[in-house]
Amino acid sequence: MKRKIFILSILSLTLSLLTLSSCNDFLDITPTGKVIAKTGEEYRALLTYEYKYFAKDRYMTTLRTDELLLDPKRTSATDLDAYLDLWRWKDDNPSPTTSYFTWRNYYHAIYIANYLIEHQDEITDATTAEVEQMVGEAYMMRAYSHFLLVNLYAEPYTHCQPATTRGVPMLLEADVNAVPASSSVEAIYQQVITDVNEAVKHLNVTAWEKGKNYRFNVVSAQALSARANLYMGRWTEALAAARTVIDAHGELEDLNNSTATLPNSYASVESIVALEKYSSNLFTVIDRPSPDFVALYRTGDQRRSKYFKRPTSTTYSLQKGGDDAFACSFRSAEAYLTAAECAVRLGDNAAAIDYLKPLLAKRLNADAYTQAITLMEGLSQEELLAEVLDERARELAFEGHRWYDLRRTTQPALVHTYDANSDGVIDESETFTLTPERYTMRFPTEAVEANPEIERWN
Repeated sequence: MKRKIFILSILSLTLSLLTLSSCNDFLDITPTGKVIAKTGEEYRALLTYEYKYFAKDRYMTTLRTDELLLDPKRTSATDLDAYLDLWRWKDDNPSPTTSYFTWRNYYHAIYIANYLIEHQDEITDATTAEVEQMVGEAYMMRAYSHFLLVNLYAEPYTHCQPATTRGVPMLLEADVNAVPASSSVEAIYQQVITDVNEAVKHLNVTAWEKGKNYRFNVVSAQALSARANLYMGRWTEALAAARTVIDAHGELEDLNNSTATLPNSYASVESIVALEKYSSNLFTVIDRPSPDFVALYRTGDQRRSKYFKRPTSTTYSLQKGGDDAFACSFRSAEAYLTAAECAVRLGDNAAAIDYLKPLLAKRLNADAYTQAITLMEGLSQEELLAEVLDERARELAFEGHRWYDLRRTTQPALVHTYDANSDGVIDESETFTLTPERYTMRFPTEAVEANPEIERWN
């Protein structure tokens, strides 16, 4: 039983992969349960499968933030059964109908990444450049999966003693019999950085064409480095990586243009990697922007009308999702925001404002832009930091960043209010408060039951 949480569903994987390739016999199963791939096409199919079924957990964290409401009058009973306990932070004994955050998908992706890395010298019928690119993508897949896991299931790096705080299980080899204990938060982050640095040695595709830009590329390594170092509070390292992203892929959508593509679309000029997206039922639930959150957008901010619409005088809905075009893991605007935050934390307000100027020029009309810059120039370091974090909230709204930003910064006490009877009268029992300890989720029950060792750490 302990093995099952890490063992791959090989038969399911095989059947799915067969639909991705014209070859009907390129996979086999050895008696030990290992996947056999030989050619570059077959290994590319393995990666394509992992990209296709990559976890959508980063978007699901939106339920736990201050970005949205949960209105029983506008939410189906089925969706309430699936998401209510996540929205009200009920992680102890949640309803059995609750949609859990993914666990297996991450380790499935990590296993395939490890397998490709270990067998890179055996890949046939592929150029050296093609093999190198796939190896680089595998390192990125492993790094990003571990990064997301440690940010879901362990304390934030900036709110713990990372070297002595339990992280998550770390898998660095393709062993279906592995039953690992958890590594420390520090060890996981260091492995993420190590894997990103290794990916840099192999990646050689600067940008994939639209439709294939769900794949990791050269720029994505620096984008993940910037994000990971930001979450670690390593401002100098994060700033350097963000600047590299801006230099390599600094394009921004101009929302003053009525025909501009929304920046979180896979077709946007901002797109670096368009991997993660909402599932259709999740978007239906998340499509409830909070009026208080929308109020963060000032007059003249084009994002207010581009990101949201107002079907009634009292409600908002979201325009940043709803179909497969909205897929975004990394985009250029994030790099400007990371650079700005790091600069102000390092005490350079002027540089921070300079990093925001290109972004705000494409998001605000002329009057609002002038007012925003004038405002920021008069702020103290502490005040400017608060403004930069608000700017992250405005720009990256509903893209799965808010939860992680709240976790790594001030961990504010959020309140969710729910009128269970739809009568407009709120009972005390219908008000829920997010406290600091709830910013870290417990391991899934099924994972602990299958492998009690994961709660022990090295």
